[in-house]
Amino acid sequence: MTDLLDAANAARARAHAPYSGYRVGAALRDGDGRIHAGANVENAAYPLGLCAEAAAIAAMVTAGGTAIAEFLVVAEGAALVTPCGGCRQRIREFAEPATPIHLAEPGAVLATVTLGALLPMSFGPDHIR
Repeated sequence: MTDLLDAANAARARAHAPYSGYRVGAALRDGDGRIHAGANVENAAYPLGLCAEAAAIAAMVTAGGTAIAEFLVVAEGAALVTPCGGCRQRIREFAEPATPIHLAEPGAVLATVTLGALLPMSFGPDHIR
């Protein structure tokens, strides 16, 4: 899991967060074992920002990945970082409820939960196939 934390920290270092100062990095391991990372990108028009989790998923899709085996999100703040509601649903598009989600600060993983715990009774691709 240190490889995911290292990748997320490297992405976090490149985050564009001039408004909130809240730098987030994310990294995921796809079904083939490859790691994809992303950073949050804020915008002066706030609704146009991009979450780190969405950036990591986009990197995976661009590289041809189709499944998330595990996910890690890292930030530094007063509370444990978790993916926002929209990103939980984005992760669900490519992951199963049992997929581990690691919640970290820059130096360590603080907790590991499942996607199902973060997004109970989720709606996913299996509902419309």
